[in-house]
Amino acid sequence: MPARPSESQASFAAKLPLSRHQIDRDYLAREREELFPELLADEGTRILPVSKGRALFQNETSLALLPPAAIPPQAELVYLGRSLATDAPEPVGTPILAALLTDEQAEKVASEEQWGNLRMFATGLSDRDAGLATEALGIANWHASHRFSPRSGRPLRSVKGGWVRIDPDDGHEIFPRTDPAIIVGVTDADDRLLLGSNALWEKNRFSLLAGFVEPGESLEQAVEREIFEESGVRVTDATYLGSQPWPFPASLMLGFRARVDDANPGSLEPDGAEIVDLRWFTRDELIAAGDEVILPGRSSIARAIIEDWYGSEIDD
Repeated sequence: MPARPSESQASFAAKLPLSRHQIDRDYLAREREELFPELLADEGTRILPVSKGRALFQNETSLALLPPAAIPPQAELVYLGRSLATDAPEPVGTPILAALLTDEQAEKVASEEQWGNLRMFATGLSDRDAGLATEALGIANWHASHRFSPRSGRPLRSVKGGWVRIDPDDGHEIFPRTDPAIIVGVTDADDRLLLGSNALWEKNRFSLLAGFVEPGESLEQAVEREIFEESGVRVTDATYLGSQPWPFPASLMLGFRARVDDANPGSLEPDGAEIVDLRWFTRDELIAAGDEVILPGRSSIARAIIEDWYGSEIDD
């Protein structure tokens, strides 16, 4: 029997906006060859349009789920699953598709102002809509980057409810992939938190240090390597907190806490390429910094880890 998450892990996971879901992915239905014709013929089916990394919103707190007749017939489709939400306008069990629209198709479906960025609106969405948008955008990004076979260069065809792309000539199948990345709340002996500023950001924007897991590397090894590479600090005791999908375009952010290795602390120094500034903060210093320090947005796991260390929500 799989181990149950600890109470602290469960509590932390509840703070992650993009980890929420109320969808049965209904994976067995993906095998049905007539899945899409059946669902499109059902007037109760609902479709979430996505385009250019954005989803269609009804308002700031809910997605726009459209009937099949409102979607261009040539749109590429993905079966997202069936709604489990008891408080949604649609009944429990409603099948939901994503429509991956071209620019021209998107213009016909809705006006520009109706398309929304998940980073901005995630915290206001219901559990079901947050999960739907995260799933739809993640799979849409995969389709957009896997149009052709890496072995032959031939165009791939979408099959199995949009969850597999296949080479029609030799039958080679390609499945969606997610890139694991660690993100770490590093503290020292005085329980100060380490924050860094990326070269691509404005100078007063700070966040936690993070990086992708390399082949043949454990998560704990990735924590130690990435923190040292970006900051010159040696850490130990990497402790897993929770994870959140980050479909911008295809990451799974794995949250950790770690502390400076007292026996071999290293020397604080930004790498100068990706990280250009590093600062230690006490809780009082972080609050006193005010507008001088811009923290990550509330849709990010970085914000959740920072507030977990702080002990409560931090006002913007």
